[in-house]
Amino acid sequence: MAAIIQTQGLTRRYGRQTAVEQLDLEVQEGEIFGFLGPNGAGKTTTILMLLGLTEPSAGSARVLGYDPVRDPLPIKRQVGYLPENVGFYDDLTGRENLRYIADLNGIPEPEATEKIESALRTVGLADEGDKLVGAYSRGMRQRLGIAELLVKDPRLLILDEPTLGLDPDGTNKMLDLIRDLNRSRGITVMLSSHLLDQVQRICHRVGIMIKGRLVALGTIEELARRKGADSGRPVLEEIYMRYFREA
Repeated sequence: MAAIIQTQGLTRRYGRQTAVEQLDLEVQEGEIFGFLGPNGAGKTTTILMLLGLTEPSAGSARVLGYDPVRDPLPIKRQVGYLPENVGFYDDLTGRENLRYIADLNGIPEPEATEKIESALRTVGLADEGDKLVGAYSRGMRQRLGIAELLVKDPRLLILDEPTLGLDPDGTNKMLDLIRDLNRSRGITVMLSSHLLDQVQRICHRVGIMIKGRLVALGTIEELARRKGADSGRPVLEEIYMRYFREA
């Protein structure tokens, strides 16, 4: 598999504070990659650099073959980013919000209508599309956020804490949706989270960030072997805590 994200020595400093230090990372095309770490570990800063929203202090990155600093627009066209708190116009319906996004992306009719209806069906909101978003639950808003990304046919999704604050049913729906998009459409997913049990359910590989540094990278089984954890049924939380205590 080809690498869809590559970084070499990627670093971001804010004055004397280093948010991300010498990050060497590869995310392979077609995988669900779990990007783990506590709050303040540097995950969101890394994502902003990958999207060209923050310039690195040192090092380099390539996303879909493009440099985020020099060529951010091709990346934005092919990458869907779901932040932790999704913003919508609450006084518009779900369909109207998606229509606005389609217009911003220059998608012509009737292609826009087809994409919007397909996206709403995919995320399970086809029957809720004419409701005002202000009446949506948090889980519905998160799924509408995924629909917004699907309107532009992304090759890569970067999701920042997509299940935070969801009830168990909403969490299961979101995880099933992510897994289905990866399997049925071949969309690569980079999932930033600190909810380890959820990451273990759907991710092919994980990277662990602590204090701005990538301290582990691989499958859960590989990380378990490196840390002497139970290789029969390795638990990501146990592995994570071993790395965390040593950092």
